[in-house]
Amino acid sequence: MALPVAAAPPTPASAAAPPLLPVAFGGWQQAGAPTVSTDAASADAANAAVLREYGFQRYAAASYTQPDGTLSLRAIQFADATGAYGAYTYYLRPDMTPQEIGTNAGFDGSHVLFWKGTDLVEAQFDHLTAMSAAQLRELAQNLPSPLGNGRGVPPTLPAYLPRAGIDRTTIRYAIGPLAYAQSGGVLPASLVDFDRGAEAVSARYSSRDGDGTLTILSYPTPQMAEERSKAIEALLRAGNTPQANWPAALAQSVPVAVGVRRSGPLVVLTSGNFPQDAALRLRNQVNYQADVVWNDQTPVSEVYKAARLYLNIFILVGIIALAALLTGLFLGGGRVLYRKLRGKPLSSVSDMEFIRLNLRDDDPKQ
Repeated sequence: MALPVAAAPPTPASAAAPPLLPVAFGGWQQAGAPTVSTDAASADAANAAVLREYGFQRYAAASYTQPDGTLSLRAIQFADATGAYGAYTYYLRPDMTPQEIGTNAGFDGSHVLFWKGTDLVEAQFDHLTAMSAAQLRELAQNLPSPLGNGRGVPPTLPAYLPRAGIDRTTIRYAIGPLAYAQSGGVLPASLVDFDRGAEAVSARYSSRDGDGTLTILSYPTPQMAEERSKAIEALLRAGNTPQANWPAALAQSVPVAVGVRRSGPLVVLTSGNFPQDAALRLRNQVNYQADVVWNDQTPVSEVYKAARLYLNIFILVGIIALAALLTGLFLGGGRVLYRKLRGKPLSSVSDMEFIRLNLRDDDPKQ
């Protein structure tokens, strides 16, 4: 869905923060003063609570012109990249095609949605040109950088989604019950229990065997994940009763496609129209790894960099010395083996002839 037109009057943004949108970029010039606000309802009145759940900070909208067209930009800044990515998946529509703008982008004709760092941006062109994508890439480079250590690091949970068969425009990432429920969550939001610090990511998968949804829930500890996994299994065993109140996506699934598996602090759920073996294979592809990241931006100290440099130098010197030793053994040993096969002494010293000058004073001929 596209971000709707602002529904509230602009309010002053923080004076300490740099402008969310640049005055000019890529040949576009801002036309008039931008609309800015720190009220989520100004950005999207219908989904203000969802934006706050993702960590809404501020909003800006502006119109731009150039000799052959006009452009409308709307930008929302969140507390961290987790919120920006989550909001991007919330607004991304399945009919959008992926684009290489910012970190991720979707495009559906004249409308582009992308995110980078802590910012979500929607661009609406009156008509596209061959340079439109390049201009938006320049805009992405001009967005204000995240302030604070770790704010620009995206969530790691989406990296666990298997790549084969995935429809990337259907990825939905939630850190709260409102976004999870309104983006089509398979489980009741209360069962996920976001109050415990849960995260949820889901995506549609298609194959010749069937299609359906893979949902991955992440919890702070394996113990929490195990408890939630058992609660989900109990709900599935109880069936779709009025008390269970299954969401539509779960109620419409074939029974053999529905299954739960836990891996460390992750709970994996399949639903939809998968055959039983296909659903099992998909669940088994998700395995917890403590070091899974998709964009490592952890700061590295200069001391650490210097230590790694010296270590790499020592390793290189060792490799060169070992290579020289092996080359010497190969050449020398090959020569010895060749002489042995020809029946000659292993050493070639005995084959050498010396020219000798007899320079003694007691020569008998004198």
